[in-house]
Amino acid sequence: MPRSSGRPRIGAGQIALLVALAALLIITGVWAAYVWNASSDVPMSVHGWIALGLGTFFSLVIGCGLMALMFFSSRSGYDDAASPHFEKRREDEDGS
Repeated sequence: MPRSSGRPRIGAGQIALLVALAALLIITGVWAAYVWNASSDVPMSVHGWIALGLGTFFSLVIGCGLMALMFFSSRSGYDDAASPHFEKRREDEDGS
């Protein structure tokens, strides 16, 4: 009798999904390398580098700020259920 390791086995659908996602990742990487090499002789002015740097910086600031707000909201109770019906159901699911 085979021993059960306690972990669920990966099904055929999950394997197909992983293969499709890996193929998309590889295709995207090859395309990005091709575009990077194809545009390597295009000069970028100082203004372009400044715009690239500021865009990257502010994108990171906005992303980090939104993540901080999400964690703050979660920890301070703003995400709790507004209805007592939902609060009761959550307690039943937790087993409390």
